Amino acid sequence: MKKLLFGTILLALAITVPIPTMAGVDISIGISLPPPVVFQAPPDVIVLPDTPDVYVVPGIDIDMFFWNGWWWRLWEGRWYHSHYYDRGWTYYNAVPSFYFDVDPGWRRYYRDHDWDGHRWNYERVPYSQLHQNWRKWHNDRHWERQGNWGVQSYRPRPQQQRLELRHQRQQQYQQRPEVQRHQQQMRERQRQPQVRQPKGQQQRQYQQRQPQVRQPQVQQQRQYQQKQPQVRQPQRQQQRQYQQKQPQVRQPQRQQQPQQQRSQPRGQQQQKESQHQKSQGKPEQGDAEHRR
Repeated sequence: MKKLLFGTILLALAITVPIPTMAGVDISIGISLPPPVVFQAPPDVIVLPDTPDVYVVPGIDIDMFFWNGWWWRLWEGRWYHSHYYDRGWTYYNAVPSFYFDVDPGWRRYYRDHDWDGHRWNYERVPYSQLHQNWRKWHNDRHWERQGNWGVQSYRPRPQQQRLELRHQRQQQYQQRPEVQRHQQQMRERQRQPQVRQPKGQQQRQYQQRQPQVRQPQVQQQRQYQQKQPQVRQPQRQQQRQYQQKQPQVRQPQRQQQPQQQRSQPRGQQQQKESQHQKSQGKPEQGDAEHRR
């Protein structure tokens, strides 16, 4: 019952507490999180032209995007991401790759319904439809094929022009005061030895955990070594019993050997007796001749 109750509590925590994980996240440097944005209802979004399906929340003063299944937010030169639009923000130690495809003047284009000199009839996408269809729309290139993101008589920019714009926007981004301030803070923190303490603590914890993981293997080896003599002991007993039985088998042979050795004098005695008889017979002939 205790195990069942403990497992139920863990399952409930795993469902209710979100744990965002993604490459590039560093939670050990102690960077403050952005203030929450209060929404009365899940926000609608619009898709930006000439982007890889980048959605933006219009009508608010901060840059909040949706891309590749994540919500992205830029605050004080730092990037944060989450699976939720109103909570669970985590520091992201990089610039999302989609950001340099976003035109910095998109707010003005949104307000004027004009994109690069063309009428922009954008479509507001509800939150529920976004989460149900964003992956399918991305794979089918839905917004580009369905009327070029809602821009009338618009032709997408060539690939070379897009690359040049990305390079220009990247340079402009690096020149922002808040971005330079954040990069300077990161360099200073990397120089401080205190930044490496969490990594050392993680290594120590990992080293402490290693013996606990390997301890059952050592115990198994010891148990195996303890079992080995028990397995081999009957074999040694059999060998000893076999050796003890061998003399019993060979003992009659040894008893027969002295009998054979004893039998040899009897043969010699017979030969001597025959020789003796012969020797006795010869004088009898000589005596006969002498008598004659």
